[in-house]
Amino acid sequence: MTQPLFIALLATALLAAVPTQAVETSIELELATDSDFERREILYDCSAGEPFSVTYINAAPNFLALVPIADEPELHVFASVISASGVRYVSGQWAWWTKGADASLYDITLGEDAEPVLTCSEMTNTP
Repeated sequence: MTQPLFIALLATALLAAVPTQAVETSIELELATDSDFERREILYDCSAGEPFSVTYINAAPNFLALVPIADEPELHVFASVISASGVRYVSGQWAWWTKGADASLYDITLGEDAEPVLTCSEMTNTP
């Protein structure tokens, strides 16, 4: 074994043995747009669990939804994609689909025809 190869292997082994520490970080995303910008926060009542809010950021051509997923510590950033009706947002294995005042969360890994894992309706403050 040549000396440079041995040093590279030793360095790799030592780095693999170093534990990683979770460090809280934040990210700031700047969206430039020549059109109107809209930020809406909608409170949803869902089929299971406590109500939660989703933040929608509309700055054409970018349409985003910030959705909390139960049992996952981080807020997910969803981006809109083409849909037959309503607005469909995706983030990793998740799809958040809104149509009118209703919304559904799908686990895409369960297949295209799978039932939603969560169904929700907007909460309104009207008497």
